[in-house]
Amino acid sequence: MIRRGMTCNQFIGVEQRQFPQATGEFSEILNRLVLAAKIVSREVNKAGLLEDIRGAHGSTNVQGEEVQNLDVYANEQFIDALSADSYVSVIASEENEDLIHTNGDSPHRPGKYAVAIDPLDGSSNIDVNVSIGTIFSIHRRVSEGGQGQQADVLQCGTEQLAAGYVIYGSSTMLVYTVGRGVHGFTLDPSVGEFLLSHHDIKMPERGAIYSVNEGNFPFWCAETQNWVKALKSEKTPCGKPYSLRYIGSLVADFHRTLFKGGIFGYPLDSKDPSNPRGKLRLLYEASPMAMIAEAAGGMATDGRTRILDIEPTALHQRVPLFIGSREDVEFAGGFHREAAGKR
Repeated sequence: MIRRGMTCNQFIGVEQRQFPQATGEFSEILNRLVLAAKIVSREVNKAGLLEDIRGAHGSTNVQGEEVQNLDVYANEQFIDALSADSYVSVIASEENEDLIHTNGDSPHRPGKYAVAIDPLDGSSNIDVNVSIGTIFSIHRRVSEGGQGQQADVLQCGTEQLAAGYVIYGSSTMLVYTVGRGVHGFTLDPSVGEFLLSHHDIKMPERGAIYSVNEGNFPFWCAETQNWVKALKSEKTPCGKPYSLRYIGSLVADFHRTLFKGGIFGYPLDSKDPSNPRGKLRLLYEASPMAMIAEAAGGMATDGRTRILDIEPTALHQRVPLFIGSREDVEFAGGFHREAAGKR
């Protein structure tokens, strides 16, 4: 029986019992993600006090971004938690160039699952105490025999078994879906458990907030610029100008959008005219968040194509992203599809 205040582990057990054929392996993966999130949350809360936790690590990741000490710590915690059994074959992390082969990547007892994870989204905000997060998705392994392959994570978003995020903010909250509703759990530090606080979250069909890095306006294509101009007019889905709210952490911006409605966008930009591209990673950011958005009644596209229908071709593939309330994402898509039709 679902009840407010039950632990996340209890909730996962209740969901598992709806499937008589379940072995418990999938549930254990979720439980290990929950455990790692608790450990990372504890360190995030101490980041202002400990020199070895906050600050830059002195290296860059595969994305060319400066790595923070807490990036390294979070990555290690999630990898260790997911490698502790034989259920997960491979992990794709936003922090690692190549696949990570786990204890479950054995020819004798190969793991049935693969995980894609962004261990610490928005880590540039750590030192100024702005909300950051973790994003993850779980896939069923598709390769047969031997070690796990890139194909195990390079699957369309529609093939994801589960997706979720953790936001480390004024409280730490875990939000996840297995495709049947979206549920939120708030960490109670006094008992060390994530407790069910938001059951079956529904995203408003329309909001009044848009979230974009408007400093990139000069680098956007004309259709994206026209969309933002329209949001500042009375030609919006709600008939009045939208308010701008932008935190600069995907988890934090999406979390607000999930509950308040509206739209988050990170469009293509042409800072490099020879290679215009999106910034967000398909596997670690766009696809998991798209699964959550759709399960809550929202929508996610790259401006023209549904995010969950995009087939990944590389571990660190980037895409533009428009995600949020259905009416607001359709409004953004109208500008981009119309422009594409004129070309």
